[in-house]
Amino acid sequence: MTETLDRVRAGFIGAGRISDLHALEYQANPDAEIVAIADISRDLAEARARAWGFPNARIYTDYRALLDDDNVNAVDILLPHHLHCEAALAAMDAGKHVSLQKVMTTTVADADRLVERARTARGVFRVFENFIFYPPVMKAKELIEQGAIGTPMSIRIKSNPGRSRTAWDVPAYADAWRQDRKINGGGPLAFDDGHHKFALGWYFMGLAEEVHAWIGEMPRAEGGIVDAPGIISWKFPGNRYGNLELVYSPDLEIVTVHYAQDDRLEITGTAGVITMARGHGRIVEGPALTLHAGGKTEGFSFADADLGWEASFIHSTRHWIEALRTGGPPHLTGEEGRDILTFTLAAQLSAELGRAVRIDEVSSLTP
Repeated sequence: MTETLDRVRAGFIGAGRISDLHALEYQANPDAEIVAIADISRDLAEARARAWGFPNARIYTDYRALLDDDNVNAVDILLPHHLHCEAALAAMDAGKHVSLQKVMTTTVADADRLVERARTARGVFRVFENFIFYPPVMKAKELIEQGAIGTPMSIRIKSNPGRSRTAWDVPAYADAWRQDRKINGGGPLAFDDGHHKFALGWYFMGLAEEVHAWIGEMPRAEGGIVDAPGIISWKFPGNRYGNLELVYSPDLEIVTVHYAQDDRLEITGTAGVITMARGHGRIVEGPALTLHAGGKTEGFSFADADLGWEASFIHSTRHWIEALRTGGPPHLTGEEGRDILTFTLAAQLSAELGRAVRIDEVSSLTP
Protein backbone atom coordinates (compact mmCIF):
# COMPACT_ATOMS: atom_id res chain seq x y z
CA MET A 1 0.00 0.00 0.00
CA THR A 2 1.33 3.46 -0.94
CA GLU A 3 2.20 5.67 2.01
CA THR A 4 0.04 8.80 2.25
CA LEU A 5 1.54 12.28 2.52
CA ASP A 6 1.01 14.87 5.23
CA ARG A 7 2.25 17.55 2.86
CA VAL A 8 2.72 17.47 -0.89
CA ARG A 9 6.09 18.92 -1.89
CA ALA A 10 5.83 19.17 -5.66
CA GLY A 11 8.48 19.48 -8.30
CA PHE A 12 7.42 20.86 -11.68
CA ILE A 13 9.15 19.34 -14.71
CA GLY A 14 8.51 21.89 -17.43
CA ALA A 15 7.68 25.56 -16.92
CA GLY A 16 5.91 26.38 -20.19
CA ARG A 17 2.74 28.39 -20.73
CA ILE A 18 0.34 25.85 -19.22
CA SER A 19 2.32 25.54 -15.99
CA ASP A 20 0.76 28.79 -14.71
CA LEU A 21 -2.60 27.01 -14.46
CA HIS A 22 -1.11 23.91 -12.84
CA ALA A 23 0.46 26.10 -10.15
CA LEU A 24 -2.77 27.77 -9.00
CA GLU A 25 -3.93 25.20 -6.43
CA TYR A 26 -0.41 24.78 -5.06
CA GLN A 27 -0.41 28.51 -4.35
CA ALA A 28 -3.67 28.30 -2.40
CA ASN A 29 -3.63 24.87 -0.76
CA PRO A 30 -2.21 24.80 2.80
CA ASP A 31 -1.27 21.12 2.40
CA ALA A 32 0.94 21.56 -0.65
CA GLU A 33 3.71 23.69 -2.12
CA ILE A 34 6.07 23.81 -5.10
CA VAL A 35 9.61 23.17 -3.86
CA ALA A 36 11.46 22.67 -7.16
CA ILE A 37 11.14 23.56 -10.85
CA ALA A 38 13.05 22.03 -13.75
CA ASP A 39 13.20 23.59 -17.20
CA ILE A 40 15.86 23.83 -19.90
CA SER A 41 15.56 27.61 -19.44
CA ARG A 42 16.83 28.54 -15.99
CA ASP A 43 15.59 32.11 -16.47
CA LEU A 44 12.07 30.90 -17.19
CA ALA A 45 12.04 28.53 -14.21
CA GLU A 46 13.29 31.27 -11.89
CA ALA A 47 10.68 33.70 -13.22
CA ARG A 48 7.92 31.14 -12.62
CA ALA A 49 9.10 30.53 -9.05
CA ARG A 50 8.96 34.25 -8.28
CA ALA A 51 5.61 34.79 -10.01
CA TRP A 52 4.00 31.85 -8.21
CA GLY A 53 5.22 32.95 -4.80
CA PHE A 54 7.77 30.17 -4.27
CA PRO A 55 11.05 32.14 -4.40
CA ASN A 56 12.92 29.46 -2.47
CA ALA A 57 12.09 26.67 -4.90
CA ARG A 58 15.17 24.88 -6.15
CA ILE A 59 15.85 25.43 -9.85
CA TYR A 60 17.19 22.74 -12.16
CA THR A 61 17.91 22.66 -15.89
CA ASP A 62 17.89 18.83 -15.96
CA TYR A 63 14.81 17.09 -14.60
CA ARG A 64 16.90 14.11 -13.53
CA ALA A 65 18.57 16.33 -10.94
CA LEU A 66 15.13 17.31 -9.65
CA LEU A 67 14.26 13.63 -9.32
CA ASP A 68 17.34 13.21 -7.10
CA ASP A 69 16.03 15.92 -4.75
CA ASP A 70 14.83 14.15 -1.59
CA ASN A 71 12.68 17.14 -0.65
CA VAL A 72 10.45 16.49 -3.67
CA ASN A 73 7.85 13.79 -3.03
CA ALA A 74 5.59 14.39 -6.06
CA VAL A 75 6.12 15.68 -9.58
CA ASP A 76 3.97 17.37 -12.20
CA ILE A 77 5.37 16.45 -15.63
CA LEU A 78 4.50 19.21 -18.12
CA LEU A 79 6.69 18.36 -21.09
CA PRO A 80 5.96 17.93 -24.82
CA HIS A 81 4.21 14.64 -25.43
CA HIS A 82 7.10 12.70 -26.96
CA LEU A 83 9.04 13.11 -23.70
CA HIS A 84 6.26 11.88 -21.40
CA CYS A 85 7.11 8.18 -21.27
CA GLU A 86 10.82 8.58 -20.50
CA ALA A 87 10.25 11.25 -17.85
CA ALA A 88 7.39 9.40 -16.14
CA LEU A 89 9.36 6.15 -16.00
CA ALA A 90 12.34 7.99 -14.48
CA ALA A 91 10.06 9.67 -11.91
CA MET A 92 8.48 6.37 -10.91
CA ASP A 93 11.91 4.77 -10.65
CA ALA A 94 12.91 7.63 -8.33
CA GLY A 95 9.98 6.79 -6.04
CA LYS A 96 8.02 9.98 -6.71
CA HIS A 97 4.26 10.35 -7.00
CA VAL A 98 3.63 11.28 -10.62
CA SER A 99 1.03 13.51 -12.25
CA LEU A 100 1.63 13.30 -16.01
CA GLN A 101 0.10 15.95 -18.23
CA LYS A 102 -2.22 14.63 -20.90
CA VAL A 103 -1.84 13.26 -23.57
CA MET A 104 -0.38 10.27 -21.69
CA THR A 105 2.01 9.24 -24.49
CA THR A 106 2.00 9.24 -28.28
CA THR A 107 1.66 5.44 -28.62
CA VAL A 108 -0.30 2.67 -26.94
CA ALA A 109 2.93 0.71 -26.47
CA ASP A 110 4.44 3.49 -24.35
CA ALA A 111 1.19 3.85 -22.39
CA ASP A 112 1.34 0.12 -21.65
CA ARG A 113 4.89 0.57 -20.34
CA LEU A 114 3.73 3.25 -17.90
CA VAL A 115 0.70 1.26 -16.73
CA GLU A 116 2.87 -1.79 -16.11
CA ARG A 117 5.54 0.18 -14.25
CA ALA A 118 2.93 1.97 -12.13
CA ARG A 119 1.70 -1.36 -10.78
CA THR A 120 4.97 -1.86 -8.89
CA ALA A 121 5.97 1.77 -8.30
CA ARG A 122 6.29 3.14 -4.76
CA GLY A 123 4.37 6.25 -5.69
CA VAL A 124 0.93 6.99 -7.16
CA PHE A 125 0.63 7.58 -10.90
CA ARG A 126 -2.07 9.56 -12.66
CA VAL A 127 -2.66 11.22 -16.02
CA PHE A 128 -3.68 14.86 -15.57
CA GLU A 129 -7.06 15.75 -17.10
CA ASN A 130 -8.88 18.93 -16.18
CA PHE A 131 -12.09 19.04 -18.25
CA ILE A 132 -13.82 16.39 -16.14
CA PHE A 133 -13.14 18.65 -13.15
CA TYR A 134 -14.76 21.74 -14.69
CA PRO A 135 -17.62 22.64 -12.28
CA PRO A 136 -20.41 22.68 -14.93
CA VAL A 137 -19.19 19.27 -16.13
CA MET A 138 -19.17 17.91 -12.58
CA LYS A 139 -22.71 19.25 -12.09
CA ALA A 140 -23.85 17.60 -15.32
CA LYS A 141 -22.41 14.31 -14.09
CA GLU A 142 -24.24 14.72 -10.78
CA LEU A 143 -27.55 15.37 -12.55
CA ILE A 144 -27.12 12.31 -14.76
CA GLU A 145 -26.30 10.10 -11.79
CA GLN A 146 -29.48 11.39 -10.13
CA GLY A 147 -31.45 10.23 -13.18
CA ALA A 148 -32.35 13.74 -14.39
CA ILE A 149 -32.26 12.78 -18.09
CA GLY A 150 -32.78 9.03 -17.81
CA THR A 151 -30.21 6.92 -19.67
CA PRO A 152 -27.74 9.03 -21.71
CA MET A 153 -28.11 7.99 -25.35
CA SER A 154 -25.97 10.52 -27.20
CA ILE A 155 -23.31 13.16 -26.61
CA ARG A 156 -22.38 16.03 -28.91
CA ILE A 157 -19.32 18.22 -28.37
CA LYS A 158 -18.29 21.24 -30.43
CA SER A 159 -14.70 22.46 -30.22
CA ASN A 160 -14.46 25.93 -31.73
CA PRO A 161 -11.24 27.99 -31.90
CA GLY A 162 -11.31 31.51 -33.29
CA ARG A 163 -9.62 34.77 -32.40
CA SER A 164 -9.59 36.91 -29.28
CA ARG A 165 -8.34 40.33 -28.26
CA THR A 166 -8.24 39.19 -24.62
CA ALA A 167 -6.50 35.80 -24.96
CA TRP A 168 -3.22 35.16 -23.19
CA ASP A 169 0.09 35.22 -25.02
CA VAL A 170 1.31 31.81 -26.20
CA PRO A 171 5.08 31.76 -26.78
CA ALA A 172 6.17 30.69 -30.25
CA TYR A 173 8.04 27.65 -28.93
CA ALA A 174 4.91 26.38 -27.12
CA ASP A 175 2.95 26.54 -30.37
CA ALA A 176 5.75 25.15 -32.56
CA TRP A 177 5.99 21.72 -30.94
CA ARG A 178 2.22 21.26 -31.13
CA GLN A 179 2.51 21.75 -34.90
CA ASP A 180 5.06 18.91 -35.14
CA ARG A 181 3.29 15.53 -35.26
CA LYS A 182 6.46 13.67 -34.29
CA ILE A 183 6.48 15.59 -31.01
CA ASN A 184 2.77 16.18 -30.46
CA GLY A 185 1.59 12.77 -31.65
CA GLY A 186 -1.24 14.11 -33.80
CA GLY A 187 -3.02 17.30 -34.77
CA PRO A 188 -3.25 20.23 -32.32
CA LEU A 189 -7.07 20.23 -32.22
CA ALA A 190 -8.11 16.58 -32.68
CA PHE A 191 -5.27 15.00 -30.68
CA ASP A 192 -3.63 17.46 -28.27
CA ASP A 193 -6.70 19.45 -27.24
CA GLY A 194 -8.90 16.62 -28.47
CA HIS A 195 -7.88 14.48 -25.49
CA HIS A 196 -10.13 16.68 -23.32
CA LYS A 197 -13.11 16.02 -25.57
CA PHE A 198 -12.47 12.29 -25.72
CA ALA A 199 -12.20 12.37 -21.93
CA LEU A 200 -15.64 13.98 -21.79
CA GLY A 201 -17.03 11.29 -24.09
CA TRP A 202 -15.54 8.61 -21.83
CA TYR A 203 -16.67 10.39 -18.64
CA PHE A 204 -20.32 10.50 -19.65
CA MET A 205 -20.69 7.48 -21.96
CA GLY A 206 -17.82 5.07 -21.26
CA LEU A 207 -15.22 3.83 -23.73
CA ALA A 208 -16.37 3.77 -27.35
CA GLU A 209 -16.41 0.56 -29.36
CA GLU A 210 -15.83 2.19 -32.74
CA VAL A 211 -14.71 5.57 -34.11
CA HIS A 212 -15.15 7.12 -37.56
CA ALA A 213 -13.40 10.40 -38.30
CA TRP A 214 -13.12 12.95 -41.07
CA ILE A 215 -10.42 15.49 -40.17
CA GLY A 216 -9.44 18.31 -42.53
CA GLU A 217 -6.80 21.02 -42.36
CA MET A 218 -6.87 24.81 -42.62
CA PRO A 219 -4.17 27.49 -42.41
CA ARG A 220 -4.36 29.55 -39.22
CA ALA A 221 -4.39 33.31 -39.23
CA GLU A 222 -1.33 33.34 -36.95
CA GLY A 223 0.57 30.78 -39.05
CA GLY A 224 0.72 27.02 -39.08
CA ILE A 225 -2.27 24.76 -39.54
CA VAL A 226 -5.25 23.59 -37.56
CA ASP A 227 -6.77 20.14 -38.06
CA ALA A 228 -10.29 21.34 -38.84
CA PRO A 229 -13.02 21.21 -39.94
CA GLY A 230 -13.73 17.71 -38.78
CA ILE A 231 -16.38 15.33 -37.55
CA ILE A 232 -15.48 12.42 -35.29
CA SER A 233 -18.29 9.94 -34.65
CA TRP A 234 -18.36 7.52 -31.73
CA LYS A 235 -20.28 4.29 -31.25
CA PHE A 236 -20.68 3.32 -27.60
CA PRO A 237 -21.92 0.03 -26.13
CA GLY A 238 -25.69 -0.25 -25.71
CA ASN A 239 -26.76 1.36 -29.00
CA ARG A 240 -25.53 4.81 -27.93
CA TYR A 241 -23.67 7.36 -30.03
CA GLY A 242 -21.77 10.63 -29.99
CA ASN A 243 -19.74 13.03 -32.04
CA LEU A 244 -17.07 15.70 -31.78
CA GLU A 245 -17.28 18.59 -34.22
CA LEU A 246 -14.11 20.61 -34.89
CA VAL A 247 -14.64 24.04 -36.42
CA TYR A 248 -12.03 26.77 -36.88
CA SER A 249 -13.67 30.21 -37.17
CA PRO A 250 -10.82 32.66 -37.83
CA ASP A 251 -13.10 35.71 -37.76
CA LEU A 252 -15.08 34.71 -34.66
CA GLU A 253 -14.23 36.87 -31.65
CA ILE A 254 -14.18 34.81 -28.43
CA VAL A 255 -14.24 36.23 -24.91
CA THR A 256 -11.44 34.47 -23.02
CA VAL A 257 -8.34 35.10 -20.93
CA HIS A 258 -6.74 31.84 -22.05
CA TYR A 259 -6.78 30.16 -25.45
CA ALA A 260 -8.96 31.68 -28.18
CA GLN A 261 -11.36 28.76 -28.13
CA ASP A 262 -14.64 27.61 -26.65
CA ASP A 263 -16.39 24.26 -26.25
CA ARG A 264 -20.07 23.36 -26.11
CA LEU A 265 -21.68 20.15 -24.96
CA GLU A 266 -25.06 18.45 -25.28
CA ILE A 267 -26.04 15.15 -23.67
CA THR A 268 -29.40 13.65 -24.64
CA GLY A 269 -31.01 10.93 -22.56
CA THR A 270 -34.20 8.92 -22.61
CA ALA A 271 -35.93 11.54 -20.43
CA GLY A 272 -34.14 14.84 -20.95
CA VAL A 273 -31.30 16.92 -22.31
CA ILE A 274 -28.35 18.70 -20.66
CA THR A 275 -26.52 21.50 -22.48
CA MET A 276 -23.28 23.21 -21.47
CA ALA A 277 -22.39 26.51 -23.08
CA ARG A 278 -18.94 27.21 -21.60
CA GLY A 279 -15.46 25.77 -21.99
CA HIS A 280 -12.19 27.56 -22.69
CA GLY A 281 -14.01 30.85 -23.19
CA ARG A 282 -17.45 32.27 -24.00
CA ILE A 283 -19.22 32.39 -27.35
CA VAL A 284 -22.84 31.71 -26.35
CA GLU A 285 -24.54 33.85 -23.70
CA GLY A 286 -26.85 32.40 -21.09
CA PRO A 287 -26.51 29.80 -18.33
CA ALA A 288 -23.34 27.73 -18.37
CA LEU A 289 -25.43 24.60 -17.78
CA THR A 290 -29.08 23.95 -18.61
CA LEU A 291 -31.35 20.98 -17.91
CA HIS A 292 -34.35 20.34 -20.16
CA ALA A 293 -36.58 17.66 -18.62
CA GLY A 294 -40.12 17.08 -17.42
CA GLY A 295 -41.47 19.83 -19.67
CA LYS A 296 -39.31 22.42 -17.88
CA THR A 297 -36.01 24.19 -18.47
CA GLU A 298 -33.72 24.90 -15.55
CA GLY A 299 -30.49 26.90 -15.76
CA PHE A 300 -27.78 26.45 -13.15
CA SER A 301 -25.70 29.30 -11.82
CA PHE A 302 -22.09 29.04 -10.69
CA ALA A 303 -19.77 31.34 -8.83
CA ASP A 304 -17.61 33.40 -11.18
CA ALA A 305 -14.55 31.57 -9.83
CA ASP A 306 -15.99 28.28 -11.08
CA LEU A 307 -16.72 29.43 -14.64
CA GLY A 308 -13.21 30.31 -15.78
CA TRP A 309 -11.26 27.54 -17.50
CA GLU A 310 -8.68 27.80 -14.73
CA ALA A 311 -11.27 26.36 -12.30
CA SER A 312 -10.90 22.96 -13.98
CA PHE A 313 -7.16 22.98 -13.26
CA ILE A 314 -7.72 24.04 -9.66
CA HIS A 315 -10.22 21.25 -8.98
CA SER A 316 -8.09 18.64 -10.76
CA THR A 317 -4.98 19.54 -8.76
CA ARG A 318 -7.01 19.70 -5.54
CA HIS A 319 -8.25 16.17 -6.25
CA TRP A 320 -4.64 15.03 -6.80
CA ILE A 321 -3.42 16.53 -3.54
CA GLU A 322 -6.33 14.98 -1.66
CA ALA A 323 -5.63 11.57 -3.22
CA LEU A 324 -2.01 11.72 -2.08
CA ARG A 325 -3.03 12.73 1.44
CA THR A 326 -5.84 10.19 1.88
CA GLY A 327 -4.83 7.29 -0.33
CA GLY A 328 -7.91 7.65 -2.53
CA PRO A 329 -7.80 6.74 -6.24
CA PRO A 330 -6.65 9.52 -8.59
CA HIS A 331 -8.31 10.41 -11.89
CA LEU A 332 -7.18 9.65 -14.42
CA THR A 333 -5.56 6.40 -13.37
CA GLY A 334 -2.96 5.01 -15.75
CA GLU A 335 -5.51 2.55 -17.10
CA GLU A 336 -8.05 5.32 -17.67
CA GLY A 337 -5.44 7.48 -19.37
CA ARG A 338 -4.50 4.59 -21.64
CA ASP A 339 -8.17 4.04 -22.56
CA ILE A 340 -8.63 7.68 -23.53
CA LEU A 341 -5.36 7.67 -25.50
CA THR A 342 -6.57 4.60 -27.41
CA PHE A 343 -9.92 6.31 -28.00
CA THR A 344 -8.11 9.40 -29.34
CA LEU A 345 -5.68 7.45 -31.53
CA ALA A 346 -8.62 5.61 -33.08
CA ALA A 347 -9.79 8.91 -34.55
CA GLN A 348 -6.36 9.67 -36.01
CA LEU A 349 -6.25 6.21 -37.57
CA SER A 350 -9.77 6.45 -38.93
CA ALA A 351 -9.01 9.73 -40.69
CA GLU A 352 -5.81 8.26 -42.17
CA LEU A 353 -7.38 4.94 -43.26
CA GLY A 354 -10.68 6.40 -44.46
CA ARG A 355 -12.79 3.91 -42.52
CA ALA A 356 -14.23 3.24 -39.11
CA VAL A 357 -11.74 1.87 -36.57
CA ARG A 358 -12.67 -0.41 -33.69
CA ILE A 359 -11.01 0.39 -30.39
CA ASP A 360 -9.62 -3.14 -30.18
CA GLU A 361 -7.79 -2.57 -33.50
CA VAL A 362 -5.72 0.38 -32.34
CA SER A 363 -2.91 -1.54 -30.65
CA SER A 364 -2.29 -3.64 -33.76
CA LEU A 365 -2.46 -0.65 -36.13
CA THR A 366 -0.05 1.64 -34.24
CA PRO A 367 3.65 1.22 -33.36
